[in-house]
Amino acid sequence: MAEIMYWEAIRRAHDEEMARDPLVICMGEDIGVAGGTYKATKGLYEKYGPLRVIDTPISENSYTGLGIGASFLGLRPIIELMSVNFTWLAMDQMFNSAAKVRYMSGGQLSAPVVFRSPGGTAHQLGAQHSARMEKVFMGIAGLRVVTPSNPRQAYGLLKSAVRCDDPVFINEHELMYNMKGEVPDSEYFHPLEGSEISRSGTDVTLFGYNISVHWNLKAAEILDKQYGISAEVVDLYSLSPLDRAGIRKSIAKTHRAVVVGEDEAPVSVGSEVIALINEECFFELDAAPMRVNSAHVPQPYNHTLEKASIPDHEDVVNAVLKMFGKA
Repeated sequence: MAEIMYWEAIRRAHDEEMARDPLVICMGEDIGVAGGTYKATKGLYEKYGPLRVIDTPISENSYTGLGIGASFLGLRPIIELMSVNFTWLAMDQMFNSAAKVRYMSGGQLSAPVVFRSPGGTAHQLGAQHSARMEKVFMGIAGLRVVTPSNPRQAYGLLKSAVRCDDPVFINEHELMYNMKGEVPDSEYFHPLEGSEISRSGTDVTLFGYNISVHWNLKAAEILDKQYGISAEVVDLYSLSPLDRAGIRKSIAKTHRAVVVGEDEAPVSVGSEVIALINEECFFELDAAPMRVNSAHVPQPYNHTLEKASIPDHEDVVNAVLKMFGKA
């Protein structure tokens, strides 16, 4: 296995899929000549040319609609939206066209299109560039939503998404592009459905996705070494559909759940996971499920306030200790 960065894994998946299939194209702002804001398309413009790596105007609704229309006719576009904050402008095309066309056409049309977009809080980008919008996308019927937590997933999920006949939204995290991790040397496809156990445990399950998986892993290590609490860490890389069977299996093992995310608590990913746990695992529970989320405020620009508004591994540890009556 090679150890490469998150952005390099995404770029490799782009390159392999474009080399394999001339119907795979890329579209987005600054993805061509500039190589992408986070370098995820670096060098592809020179290799495949402007007809397949398309630098678009700053008009998310327009180029997203163009890509979706192209997918109706057989192309397989990978559409990069420079920031998840800007996807608000393209939601009509994504939700009313791509997500619904197969159902509304009785299967006569499909939209094999991939939407990639970085989200989450980076470093002092302000409230209008720090959104956590995965909870919005996972509520849309007909749209798959995945969110990689490491380079292996980033590579394998993109390759699987390109070959899927459903529209797929890939939610990446801005702070993870320079994260290093092992990726198979040979071609690898990651399932678009399911979850992964990142660390086995017996006393409590810590559910997370993308960056919060890493908070959970650090918290699990502290809980084990300092408090003798064995925490299982489950990576919910697929947010739509959620891995209901995997969630039930872990709860049946640990009987406790803490759901951790960087989004705000109201109408969050954690809200849906806990609703599922209460509906399907209620009699397995030894304690009420808990959530760890960001403060419900527009993201502050000030560095100290920004840091205070976002949870981290210490918040996860404190939530578990409270659940066990040790806080």
